[in-house]
Amino acid sequence: MSRIAGGSGSRFLYDSFDAASARIEANERLTEMQFGVLEGQLQRIEGMIERLERRVWMTVYGVAGVILAQATVTLLGLVPAAGQ
Repeated sequence: MSRIAGGSGSRFLYDSFDAASARIEANERLTEMQFGVLEGQLQRIEGMIERLERRVWMTVYGVAGVILAQATVTLLGLVPAAGQ
């Protein structure tokens, strides 16, 4: 029932299978996929941080504008002081 290596049939019956290298290759592919997913997640997080930063700066500029407008109105005397 044994076959000779040079005979017909599937090469997988006669070629040795190197499980260690197959495992290493599988781990390398898995690691590459994981890093790809991680890179995508980091890009999405960076986008969210940029949008948040824009909102914070708009708030800061808005508050500064209101303060400057109140100071300008007070300095020009357009609004009577409280108590008059």
